[in-house]
Amino acid sequence: MFDAIQVFLEVHEAGSLSAVAKKHDVAVSSISRKIDALEAELGIKLFHRSSRRLLLTDTGEQFLPRAKNIAAELADARQAMSALNADPRGLLTVTAPSAFGRRHIAPAVASFLNRYPLMEVDLHVSDDIVDLSTRRVDVAVRIGVLPDSDLVATTLAPLHRLTCASPAYLTRHGRPATPQDLLQHNCLTIATPPIPSGWWCYPGVNRETSLPIRGSLRSDDTESLLQAALAGIGIVHLASWMVCDALEAGQLISLFPDANNTHAKIRPGIHAVRMPGRSHAAKAQLFIAHLRSTFGEQPYWDRVLGKSIKC
Repeated sequence: MFDAIQVFLEVHEAGSLSAVAKKHDVAVSSISRKIDALEAELGIKLFHRSSRRLLLTDTGEQFLPRAKNIAAELADARQAMSALNADPRGLLTVTAPSAFGRRHIAPAVASFLNRYPLMEVDLHVSDDIVDLSTRRVDVAVRIGVLPDSDLVATTLAPLHRLTCASPAYLTRHGRPATPQDLLQHNCLTIATPPIPSGWWCYPGVNRETSLPIRGSLRSDDTESLLQAALAGIGIVHLASWMVCDALEAGQLISLFPDANNTHAKIRPGIHAVRMPGRSHAAKAQLFIAHLRSTFGEQPYWDRVLGKSIKC
C-alpha cells in the first residue's frame, strides 16, 4: 500500500499516468493498476480520468495531505533506520525511577554508550512521573501497572516482589510461617497512599488484596525501607531487583519464595514508554532493545536468586 501511495503522489504531481510510467520504465497499465488497487483498498475514487488529463476528485483532495504525511513518515523512518544501521549518533533523553535508575538503568546507559560512542544520553533519575511531550523525553522507564495512554510501551521485565527480613530480625521475633502471620510482625511499608498494586498481596490471602500490616516505619523511599530491613528493624515487601544483592549475600532471607502473584489478572511490570511519531523514535527503539538485551529474558536480578523466584 505504501508503494501505491507513493505512485498516487507522483501521478498527482506529474498530472499523467504515462509520465510516471516513463520515469520508472514500466508500462502505463502497471501504474494504472496500482492506482486502481489503492482506490479499491480505500473504497474511494481518487482521480477523474480522461484521455487528456487527470484531476483529483473531492475525496482525492481530502486524501492528498494524509498521503503526503504517510510518505514523509515512511521516508523519515527509513532514513533514521539507515542512519542507525550505519553509525548511531545524536542525543537521547531518558528518565527512570530513582532506585531502579541508579541500580540498573545507569549501568545499562554506560554499556550503551560504550557500544555506540557517537550517542549522547541525558539521564534523569527521579520518582516524578514526567510528561514526555512537554519535557522532550525520548524514553521513560516506569514500574507498576501502566494506565491507558497513547504512549508506545515495551515490557522490559516482569515485576516480582519478595517478602524479606534479616537473620537478626528473625532470630529475635521468629519467622512467620504464612503471609497471615505478618499481621503479628513489624512490617515496613510505603508511606504515601494509595499502596501500589501488588504490595503485601499473596495468592489466596485476603482476597488477594493488600494485607492490613502495621509497623514502626513508613517511608515514600524504598531504599530507606531496605536499609531498615538490613538493620533488623522489620519485614519488607520489595521488588526482587532491589533485594537480590542482599538475598544473595545472606543479609536478607526470602520468607515466602513461592508466593508470587503470577495468576493475578493485572500484573505489574517494568516498562519503557515513548511518544509515537517522534523524530528520535529509531534511537529510542535502539536504546530499548539494548535494555531488553542487557536485562535478559529472565532478568539478571532474578537469575542470581535461582529458585527463590518462581516465575
